[in-house]
Amino acid sequence: MRRGLILYGAPATGKDTVTAELVNREPRLEHFRRLKLGRGRTSGYRMIDPRQANDLRRRVDAILWENSRYGATYLVDRPGLEQVWDANRVPVIHLGQVEAVEAITGDRGTGAAWTVVELYCRPAVLRDRIRFRATGDEEQRFAVIEQTPRLPNADIRIDTESVTAAVAATMIAQHMRIYL
Repeated sequence: MRRGLILYGAPATGKDTVTAELVNREPRLEHFRRLKLGRGRTSGYRMIDPRQANDLRRRVDAILWENSRYGATYLVDRPGLEQVWDANRVPVIHLGQVEAVEAITGDRGTGAAWTVVELYCRPAVLRDRIRFRATGDEEQRFAVIEQTPRLPNADIRIDTESVTAAVAATMIAQHMRIYL
């Protein structure tokens, strides 16, 4: 059976850090690099141009989720997920919208069993982490913190202020029955 892992949370909740810990420990897990169209950071994304994005949009069921933020557009694409599964790997997707989680987990076409993990911590801590990153779009990210609601349904909830990335990775692995 296909499996997948979703890490949900506001900016700076630790999605990248926890993913790095998971992938370092378990080679079957793979950070799913979403498609990105636009400006800003390129690390951790598969960059595409407007023509490629439009080609995907014209294909039935090729895009499972699309959103725009920080002057860029981000897409979770079925062909990208299929590549990860075809390599017998488990994708780890980073999301920050409840609707995105619902779109991915509710899509019967993937045939995947998803584990959904909500990462959270106090807004003051998130703001400090964002300031430390100094990405130049701090005010936009601060606003997104306020726009990111708690997830109504999660398999695990982890306060990343209270536990290290290593402990969070262990908690996730145990829940998924992956023994690291």
